[in-house]
Amino acid sequence: MSIYFIRQNYDVGWRSNMIKIIFKIKISFLYLCSFLYSMMFSNSSKYAIKSVLFLAINSTENKKIMVKDISIPINVPKAYIAKLLQELAKKNMISSVRGPKGGFYLNEENLNRTVLDVVRVIDGEKKLNACMLSLKKCNEEKPCPLHNILSESRNKILKNLKNKRIKDLAYEVTLGNSFLPL
Repeated sequence: MSIYFIRQNYDVGWRSNMIKIIFKIKISFLYLCSFLYSMMFSNSSKYAIKSVLFLAINSTENKKIMVKDISIPINVPKAYIAKLLQELAKKNMISSVRGPKGGFYLNEENLNRTVLDVVRVIDGEKKLNACMLSLKKCNEEKPCPLHNILSESRNKILKNLKNKRIKDLAYEVTLGNSFLPL
């Protein structure tokens, strides 16, 4: 009887441990996926998107916004935002005017740009298509261990970003369907 009891407890313990291990693996995989997706875009791209959306909601050709007025609400250092906005203006993703009544704003052409356009200007095409494990030789013919798992999801994300215009996202914020610190 005691042997059966020990075996029964062993089986329950083994099953319990196995369930814990499987659960930990699933959680770890979810964290890994989340981490890898966050690696897809740099902090610079994330800050640039937040800045462009802020401009889309708050600026017009007659109401230009200065860097200091953007950095505080979106919680990004002023010098960092200034550098990103200059790069975006140079590539005609946003509009800017120098001088005492100057600042940044979005015109209709800028509003019709996509989120992916912003990311491409800041990170470049290479970052968007880079291996999630940062392997230089990872490709369709010679995939890394995560390539086939994540490439379909990455392609869906890129497609969605390519189809979302800045003004679409800004409209969602103004409706209250999404959040951006203002």
